[in-house]
Amino acid sequence: MTHRGALVDYAAGIIGSRAHAEDLVQEAWLRFDKTARSQTLDHPLGYLYRIVRNLALDGRRRMARESQVIADGDFNVATGTAADDTPSPEKVTLYKDELELVMEAIAELPERTRIALEMHRFGGCKLKEIAAFLNISLPLAHVLVMDGVQHCKRRLGRP
Repeated sequence: MTHRGALVDYAAGIIGSRAHAEDLVQEAWLRFDKTARSQTLDHPLGYLYRIVRNLALDGRRRMARESQVIADGDFNVATGTAADDTPSPEKVTLYKDELELVMEAIAELPERTRIALEMHRFGGCKLKEIAAFLNISLPLAHVLVMDGVQHCKRRLGRP
């Protein structure tokens, strides 16, 4: 309960909907509780954040697929033609590959750096909130976020 608000903010930053984030955090808690009853967890909060992240990413992918299905079914009544706002296959492939590289890069980060980066970039948390959550100084929170960003940029081959 102590971290529920931060978890909801974190999930909402990933999926873009606070209502869905509330449901997602509930689902994450149920999964976390089931696992925690059967085994001892070294870093329970990090594990809970990982569950929320995975569920949020799955939810975002599902919503994108559903939106695509709906968009494919759109029909412009005025002109009698189907709407064609879909990106080219090249753009889809490019951004899909980049997303995979970024997700791999984030997974490579040390846990504390990963949590700081995800809270800042996906959860919209301020450095002050990250520092309090991780029980670290504000400058260290800034360093962790910047280290995470730089690592992702290197993996994408950007300066």
